Amino acid sequence: MTGNASDASSTTAASTTTAATTTAAELDASDPLAGFRDHFELPEGIYLVGNSLGAMPKRARELVTTELDRWSTLGVEGHFTGDLAWKDYHELLTDQLAAITGARSDEVVAMNALTVNLHLLMVSFYRPTPQRHKILIESHAFPSDHFAAESQIRQRGFDPADSLICVDPREGEETLRAEDILQAISDAGDELAMILLPGVQYYTGQVLPMADITKRGHDVGALVGFDLAHAVGNVELSLHDWDVDFAAWCSYKYLNGGPGGVAGAFVHERHIADQEIPKFLGWWGTQSASRFEMATEFEPIPTVESWQLSNAPILSMAALRSSLDIISEAGGVAALRKKSELQIAFFDHLLGETLGDRITNISPQRLEERGCQYALQVTNGDGKRVYEELEKARVLCDWREPDVIRVAPVPLYNSFDDIERFVDILDGIVQ
Repeated sequence: MTGNASDASSTTAASTTTAATTTAAELDASDPLAGFRDHFELPEGIYLVGNSLGAMPKRARELVTTELDRWSTLGVEGHFTGDLAWKDYHELLTDQLAAITGARSDEVVAMNALTVNLHLLMVSFYRPTPQRHKILIESHAFPSDHFAAESQIRQRGFDPADSLICVDPREGEETLRAEDILQAISDAGDELAMILLPGVQYYTGQVLPMADITKRGHDVGALVGFDLAHAVGNVELSLHDWDVDFAAWCSYKYLNGGPGGVAGAFVHERHIADQEIPKFLGWWGTQSASRFEMATEFEPIPTVESWQLSNAPILSMAALRSSLDIISEAGGVAALRKKSELQIAFFDHLLGETLGDRITNISPQRLEERGCQYALQVTNGDGKRVYEELEKARVLCDWREPDVIRVAPVPLYNSFDDIERFVDILDGIVQ
């Protein structure tokens, strides 16, 4: 991400000093967000896998039950009754999603699932021509992103062998270099139709320079989109100001929206009023005032809501509302990120002091290139056994082939004590 390098270095130095001289108990005692842990129901053990599925907000049970009760008592009238009317329920999430993504309210909407949204947005923003038909992704993209890009290319009559550009880390390196991404964009030039990259890489936890990528993409005439599954709720975003064309994300990781929870989409406002942009149309994308007149002439909502297809999954949205309220109460992503930076420094210190060269963290070292996820490799190659022993010890993290244990201290509900206990257990297992 772009920013002032000297400021970032100062923050890192201060955090590292604090981490090296302060105990977990002291850090937890002075943590202004410590009380938010009590807003969640956490599984037994140490829960460090919010990068895969966020913990359940306690209030989710209440908000989902409210909608079940409304269903049982109102039936179909629940669509039109009261402040929670299902017809407009998605609007209850809009302002908070806009704040979390650095967007304007007319640019974001909660709808569908992540890959569905990527496909819908690529229908609009991947518009290949014989000259400009290539999509740039990363070679280690999350499989569904790779599949989506390939299938979109084939659907438009092109061959992925010719139209798909994959950016790789350099030989012997695990993460992408920003200069290599930008150079690949420049090299593709006027053949590049679209860029589809993650905001945060799922395997290494690397935060990509989204603002720089967007600018370079626009410089060569390409449209730029991001999969924010591992970025939203994890790092600060400024989608509108960065001039990103489109983005999509899920809600079940750092937004704690529940398994398979409703996803989100962003379209920059400069595209929304463009009636020439192709899109798949559905009943829920037409003006709500005339929707129930059942006319067959599409009247687009003058926001990103015109990309909606169907009415909202209310129970899923109710669960997500409970988490978005907590994030707002905590001070938003900026407050979460401030704690996360301190947790990163504390975790780094403990890993180096306790495990030395027995464990390697392949996540980037520069703070501006890191979210809260760690990608740990066991130096002697015994990673799978170590992961299985962690499971037995009720340390919940996850394994990604071929050799990475992913661990994510989530600032909203993970404590510094969680990190310290994890390192102690890992030390015992690795020995």
